[in-house]
Amino acid sequence: MSVPLLQVKSLETQFKTPEGVIHAVNGVSFGLQEGETLGIVGESGCGKSVTMLSILRLIQMPPGRIVTGEAFFDGKDLLIMSPEDIRHVRGGHIGFIFQDPMTSLNPVLTTGAQLEEPLVLHLGMNKRQARDRAVELLGMVGIPHARERLADYPHQFSGGMRQRMMIAMALACSPQILIADEPTTALDVTIQAQIIELVKRLRDELGMAIIWITHDLGVIAGLAMQVIVMYGGCIIESAPVQELYAHPCHPYTIGLLGSLPRLDSQTHQRLYSIDGLPSVLFEKPQHCPFLPRCKWVIKRCSQENPALQEQAPSHCVACWAAPLDKGI
Repeated sequence: MSVPLLQVKSLETQFKTPEGVIHAVNGVSFGLQEGETLGIVGESGCGKSVTMLSILRLIQMPPGRIVTGEAFFDGKDLLIMSPEDIRHVRGGHIGFIFQDPMTSLNPVLTTGAQLEEPLVLHLGMNKRQARDRAVELLGMVGIPHARERLADYPHQFSGGMRQRMMIAMALACSPQILIADEPTTALDVTIQAQIIELVKRLRDELGMAIIWITHDLGVIAGLAMQVIVMYGGCIIESAPVQELYAHPCHPYTIGLLGSLPRLDSQTHQRLYSIDGLPSVLFEKPQHCPFLPRCKWVIKRCSQENPALQEQAPSHCVACWAAPLDKGI
């Protein structure tokens, strides 16, 4: 296999709070190939967003702190780059679509001003060139009357249109990687489908790699090639998308898939629910982080945090009890 476009190794991120240190990301490692779409799933607080923000050095420090790890992009470690160098990577080579466009867009700047800034900063365009490219970008993401809309402010756009504008900004400099942090969470189902189809079309046209962060396994099924499941700041399962859905191995993954309504189901069983709540990680997990909520616990689960082990080709799981009886 070729060298990954992005290679993350043993990433750990912590946050200092009045109650203690939160161990948000604990030894995350993964690779992203050129042109690949990687889905990262898990419930709120599992470390998905913090992992990506850490890679681009976008967490606030303090209270946040990247304790250890490496993130190699184009042969350079993003975590030790100078502030000037990492600014050129962000937006120029790696685009980021944030979760809530209304809080990510500047409310006192026009659409045109916000779209044109990265073009001038990263590509050295003059004002006229940047304006023409901004019109092209808005048209690319399906915003009508693009030239006229450049004079509008974010509050003059609907939620779906603001998200399209965020995609246009992320794609402005033709990045090699696009990171999308739950970009459809606040949108209705119809607009969600439109945004996902838009991203898939642009991925195929531009040939970029995508990291799609979500808690919605239904979205990942039709978008991703490879899936990472996170829990407690750790990667607990990783597999190609079809393999993961057909043969989930970790109890948490089995529970997530069991909680999805299925149109092809021949029975009328209640949807599965995972008992308990995720724990707040004031200490780095010394045992399986899913231990308090798991019904397949064995003695070793409380003694040692399992590392990812290959269960099948390209399918890795961190579970002492795997493989499991899939009945839930």
